Amino acid sequence: MLYWLTALSDGGDFFNLFRYITFRAGGAFLTALLFGFLFGRPLINVLRKRQGKGQPIREDGPEGHFSKAGTPTMGGLLIVGALVTATALWARLDNPFVWLVLFVTLSFGAIGFADDYAKVSKQNTKGVPGKLRLALGILVAVIAALWAAHNHPEAMQNQLALPVFKDVLVNLGVFYVPFSICVIVGAANAVNLTDGLDGLAIMPVMIAATTLGIIAYAVGRIDFSEYLDVHYVPGTGEILIFTAALFGGGLGFLWYNAPPAAVFMGDTGSLALGGALGAIAVATKHELVLAIVGGLFVVEAMSVIIQVLYFKCTGRRVFLMAPIHHHYEKKGWAEATIVIRFWIISLILAMIGLATLKVR
Repeated sequence: MLYWLTALSDGGDFFNLFRYITFRAGGAFLTALLFGFLFGRPLINVLRKRQGKGQPIREDGPEGHFSKAGTPTMGGLLIVGALVTATALWARLDNPFVWLVLFVTLSFGAIGFADDYAKVSKQNTKGVPGKLRLALGILVAVIAALWAAHNHPEAMQNQLALPVFKDVLVNLGVFYVPFSICVIVGAANAVNLTDGLDGLAIMPVMIAATTLGIIAYAVGRIDFSEYLDVHYVPGTGEILIFTAALFGGGLGFLWYNAPPAAVFMGDTGSLALGGALGAIAVATKHELVLAIVGGLFVVEAMSVIIQVLYFKCTGRRVFLMAPIHHHYEKKGWAEATIVIRFWIISLILAMIGLATLKVR
């Protein structure tokens, strides 16, 4: 919205700064951060008052989690509110990719909100039926995939770009939409599974989003894309503003989510943020790079899949408990140890993901 102030510029004054994506990204970060600090405590107070007993705790979960009973959930409202407000203020609202990512974020956030509301109101951990939640997620992803394909350059529509191999495009044809659905829905649910300890999910999401934001900025500039040997996708640079807002909003939320958490993000936040990561990857044609920078989420999701399949086949478990962060809890690792080590792993994976931009 503030981009329109450039109409007041003569080319060399203050208003000219609003032409620059990097300047507006900084503004989005600060706006989202301020939003989090201003509205964090009031939101927590409202959630605590409305929810009473807070988020239900799994009876078969780690013993240490019972001390968290009464902690309110739906804190994802703070993150989503911060990043949507900041993006609306600082991004170009005539950019289709900005609206694509906002649509996916808000849609998955709404699904997560319904799930959180059902859990809190009924005081059980079931929430919205899994099949219904999956069906709604697939519907959102279908719209997003078609939306992205429509706005991609003609030569890249329905194509899969491979990292490192700069000149290779794989034509997925009719399988492009199903593939994109897997990326978006898979990312949303993988982040959702990761959100099991105080601060565990939000920092890796912020790291992954920042990495994808840098990639979006690079592939959205023809000079950068030529130098880095990546495919040029015009318009994606504006996504950097969204990811900067996500980082600012995430920091604001982490202020209250740091152990011991005063609020949980809930499915409202985890589904919204995971869906956003998937949508950014699809928009920028870096779906496979998401599997690297979001490798922690992949491992968390795979640990659940492996546990379920192995138990059905053998009646035994591979892990003491899935997702894998609970396995380490059962082994006696302190919660803070697990969280910080997982943060370190996420940062390492992000550096590897960025390295795919320049391999000669």
